[in-house]
Amino acid sequence: MPGLARRRPGFVWLLAAVLVPVLLAAVVIAIKTGPTEDDLQRRSLAALDARGITGVRVDFSGRDATVVVPAGADATEAQKVVAAVDGVRTARTDGGNEELAANPTSAPSTGTAEEPAGTPSSLATPPAEAEVAPFELSRTDEAITVHAVVRDQAAKDKLVAEVQALLTEGTDFTDQISIDDKTALPNPAALSALLHALSTATGAASIKYDGDKVTLSGKVADQATKATAARAAAAAVPGAVIANELEIPVVAKPPVSEACQTFEARLARFTAENKLVFLSGTDSVNDASRASVTKAAKLLLSCATFDVEVAGHTDNLGDPATSLPLSQQRADAIKTALVKLGVPAERITSRGYGETRPVAPNTTSAGRIANRRVEIRVL
Repeated sequence: MPGLARRRPGFVWLLAAVLVPVLLAAVVIAIKTGPTEDDLQRRSLAALDARGITGVRVDFSGRDATVVVPAGADATEAQKVVAAVDGVRTARTDGGNEELAANPTSAPSTGTAEEPAGTPSSLATPPAEAEVAPFELSRTDEAITVHAVVRDQAAKDKLVAEVQALLTEGTDFTDQISIDDKTALPNPAALSALLHALSTATGAASIKYDGDKVTLSGKVADQATKATAARAAAAAVPGAVIANELEIPVVAKPPVSEACQTFEARLARFTAENKLVFLSGTDSVNDASRASVTKAAKLLLSCATFDVEVAGHTDNLGDPATSLPLSQQRADAIKTALVKLGVPAERITSRGYGETRPVAPNTTSAGRIANRRVEIRVL
């Protein structure tokens, strides 16, 4: 008995050393397995929802998924989506025989007589994703042509209705829309956006996908439409090269008439040769200047391109405080006269400068007369 009592503590420690790691490993595995399956399920459902596939249930046993698809839904597409989720090893539909391996390297092939070891099995290699079929949308003044592949009849009917809503009188619709769920555009809404962008084009325009590149060509109204079309093309075929060759028409300026080409020079000559001078202390032109007002109106009406300033001035007689308002009154009087003779008021700015800009000495009568003036110049 004393010997047995001495050996018991060593036996207990030995037993604990063996059992504790086993129990801890079991706990860790139990903790890890649950959240992993929950996480895979959550991400699988999110991936399905992003592709517009709803009503599907995904169950996991470890990393192996069972995709339960309701009647009428695309089981193959749902299976592909789940198989592509990171961390999923295999995905099979409920009751089906097909299985997709999401991680073919997770377990090496043992090989068979027909398939040597090291060669991936058909279950270990996910099938190649179907490529999006080439498509082309084109528009002329006579017709809209849609050459595209859609998933089902409902998608085709919707697209046809959208085209018909865009047709104008005298424009035909060439329907080259076919149905194939394997090569259809993954995002039919993007096709609709491309169609609407195309409808705003002027003249002939097209949007064409050749299997590698989406080329947009033609003329559109503005930069915003061009950018919208490029974004829709990128959404229609993710990963494709986008060649945005849409052009924005340059609005040509109307040709400048000969009268407008020489307008500034003729106005300068008019100012030098024809004086618009005023009676002292008033906003009335003297008799010699009345005919000059009529000549000024004819000159301004010869070219509607230029806006002008009518600038009023005074001599230095009188109170400087009254010079500025008097010069403004003189400018306003000439503007009123020009408007009565047919010159649009919005082309004329009247402004008074008082006695600050004399053109002759105010020490003589002739100088003061010259300074009581209005000048017209191009703004």
